[in-house]
Amino acid sequence: MHDETWLGPRIDVRPLLPEVHTALLALLRELTAGDWLRATVCPGWAVQDVAAHVLADHIGRLSIHRDDFQSLAPRVDEAFPAFIHRINDEWVTAARRISPPLLIDLLSVTGEQMIDHWNASDMSALAWPVSWAGPDPAPVWLDAARDFSEYWTHYQQISEAVHRQGLTQAKFLAPVLDTFLRALPHTLRDVEAAAGSAVEFTVTGRAGGTWTCTRTEHGWALRTRPQPQPTATVSLDADTTWRLCTRGVTPAQARAHAIVHGDERLADAALDIVSIIY
Repeated sequence: MHDETWLGPRIDVRPLLPEVHTALLALLRELTAGDWLRATVCPGWAVQDVAAHVLADHIGRLSIHRDDFQSLAPRVDEAFPAFIHRINDEWVTAARRISPPLLIDLLSVTGEQMIDHWNASDMSALAWPVSWAGPDPAPVWLDAARDFSEYWTHYQQISEAVHRQGLTQAKFLAPVLDTFLRALPHTLRDVEAAAGSAVEFTVTGRAGGTWTCTRTEHGWALRTRPQPQPTATVSLDADTTWRLCTRGVTPAQARAHAIVHGDERLADAALDIVSIIY
């Protein structure tokens, strides 16, 4: 199957979506007026802005994927990441007119509709590409996992800004890390290596695991299991890994925490991983 050749086995995050949705609403409802204005790790965005961005994700996803409605497109000669950053900023600026109570109400309604949308979707079908995993159509399960991992990441950004505990339990963090590491084949796409070369990426801790990216005659393919005598190995803690994948830390900062063996060129290439539109 397509998802077994280059992306590894399927991830099903749908059972976790209601829990993360409920947790976000509960967190937002307990914030003070000052909390909504606290700065986050997203440059120029306060807590309210990140919450509004989550709402934009819901609305965009439902409009495009459920309702087959898309009214925006990149300008002439505008790169896709630049287009995404522009419309995100335009939305956040406009959404500053929305009060926190109304924002919570809108997130509640659209979040429930998002859960219904994913539950009604065919996870095996091929659909829109997930840009950080490659330009080809991706299985819907990866798109759903991407959506979940972004939702989780924004929850973390808000919780850290207001000094609350994040959703770092293994049942949440493990599928997030599993999703993020699916970017490895695309990360290594331009790296030359002999057929059979393998990069083993291990994330330590209860939420971690091992992902092996192997060079085949068709490109790099992912397996979520160890391979004997990999060409390069990278070991990194879970907290640094998710921050690396979302550019909360740089590859150089992550490298300082990593244990690397074997071909350092391949290891350093793997540490360039990005699992968001950046």
